[in-house]
Amino acid sequence: MKIINIKTAILAIFLLQVFSCTDILDKYPVSSFSASGFYKTTADAQAGVYGIYDAAQSVFRLNFCYWGEGRADNIQTAQSGESLALSSNNLDNTVASADWTALYTMISRANYAIKYIPTVYGENDVVGKQLIGQALALRALAYFYLVRVWGDVPFIIEPYTSGDQDIFLAKTEKEVILNQVEEDLIFAAANCIEKYNSNNDRIMFTRGGANGLLTQVYMWRHKYAEALTTSALVMNNSLYGLVAIADWGKIFSASYSKESIFEIGYNDTETNGLRTLYAVGSYAIYTPSIKWKASIEANDKRRDFVYNIVPADPKAIWKYLGQGISDEIATPAKQNIVLIRLADIMLLRAEALNKLGGTANITVALTLLNTIRTRAGLTAFATIADVNAKYGDLESAILQERSVELCFEGHRWFDLVRTGKAISTMKPLNGLSDERNLLWPIHINSLNKNPNLVQNDFYK
Repeated sequence: MKIINIKTAILAIFLLQVFSCTDILDKYPVSSFSASGFYKTTADAQAGVYGIYDAAQSVFRLNFCYWGEGRADNIQTAQSGESLALSSNNLDNTVASADWTALYTMISRANYAIKYIPTVYGENDVVGKQLIGQALALRALAYFYLVRVWGDVPFIIEPYTSGDQDIFLAKTEKEVILNQVEEDLIFAAANCIEKYNSNNDRIMFTRGGANGLLTQVYMWRHKYAEALTTSALVMNNSLYGLVAIADWGKIFSASYSKESIFEIGYNDTETNGLRTLYAVGSYAIYTPSIKWKASIEANDKRRDFVYNIVPADPKAIWKYLGQGISDEIATPAKQNIVLIRLADIMLLRAEALNKLGGTANITVALTLLNTIRTRAGLTAFATIADVNAKYGDLESAILQERSVELCFEGHRWFDLVRTGKAISTMKPLNGLSDERNLLWPIHINSLNKNPNLVQNDFYK
């Protein structure tokens, strides 16, 4: 009886919290309510989906950087606490980035939307499927991060609607979860709206956004042929195009560029942690590492958009906040956080072509690499021999280009893990040497709440 009461109490908390939210940018707040009684009108269904985007704002405001950059080689820190623990590879079960609660809030809201939207629109309604597609894509995004950061995790695809449901779930094998992620994104790519003809094209999931995320998932799983299919759909989508190098910085500082495929939207009310991470105080939490600065080729026009090249020891990263940003002003940042953009997908496609091999594929891969390089003012590689002479092989050249083009956007750590280069890259810097150490520990709060959770092996 005591266990049932505990479960009922936790369920009540879930139902109160799951939609106590504000819309992603410009809708009025939705107060707390009973989830089972909420989905009555089309406005309710739309509000439920907005609630997932709202949860995503909390998830990524700091952690896009801690998860994607904090343990990699492109950043350095002069601070203590979270940033130092990550960069020195001294993680334990109390670091803030080990807490997955916000991701499961996002998943919970998605599960309610996926279950109840059909009761409003009907199973085959086009608009209903568009909303479900967004909810599935957002859930897939959350699980993709969970698997990449923690490996095997609890897997929940149904909302909590009864005290009889088991809320103390053990882990599910990560490949099973990624199978569902693929399935969800395939549905989203088929059913999300093609375009909104507004800024929503960048901050809400469209078919292009679903295919972009699906490309990232396929590359993580080394499904190169599938990645070629989805990346082609993105590159052939008229919504997207590379911006001129003069506007490269505006991708991040102004948001909503034509190069953007999916960004997490912020504004004056819903702000992010970019200023805290990259430009506040005498030193930002993160600044460009000596190694990363040395890796940039001469005459690369992107450098000036990324950091102040005048001082020997730059105190901030300008990329998101804009050139000349003052590190003494503590105003919150409202720039969007770009999670998927065209240059990312083009370089992933180049990588997939190289992996599949063959003269024709290698030729196209080199063309894609050169497209990104020449935009930055760099000389194109005439032949693969030129690539090999400079970087050893084409894969290394592509990874290096990703390191510069996508710097500080939350990709570097995952690129190193995905390509099997994390240990060889980081061992000389912080002693990383054990494959099990590539994962994060499970936070102590999650372990205390769930008796069926087992800590990841390296941290036991």
